[in-house]
Amino acid sequence: MAVSMQVDIVSAEGEIFSGKADMLFAQAANGEVGILPFHTQFLSQLRPGEVRVKSGDEEDAFFVNSGTIEVQPHVVTILADTCVRSKDLDEAQALEAKQRAEEAMDNAKTDVDIARAQIDLAEAVAQIQTITKLRDRLEKTGMA
Repeated sequence: MAVSMQVDIVSAEGEIFSGKADMLFAQAANGEVGILPFHTQFLSQLRPGEVRVKSGDEEDAFFVNSGTIEVQPHVVTILADTCVRSKDLDEAQALEAKQRAEEAMDNAKTDVDIARAQIDLAEAVAQIQTITKLRDRLEKTGMA
């Protein structure tokens, strides 16, 4: 029997995913991390980006705008501010959000306005990248 770990992804809307996994990838504060069962314990903020949960040949992908990842030897918990299944992301909406954020940066008058626009831009770009990665994976597997 393969070794696995429990993965729980929770957002303000409720439980998004709960199940066993062989591997998890997430966008931690200092870059992408890959987590296997028995991984050393750690706690990190999450950057906007994709979280992938692999179990055998199955893979679930999610977009997390921010949050926290806690890793224990047999349990990984992601507390996300917002989380959406990658397949449910809307590319047109993400492109519009990117354009609005760029306009907000151009029109920003205070440091607070600039910081908010930068956060919105980072989230929109991360969503677009997640959509692109998902599309690429689907094309490679012939499922697009």
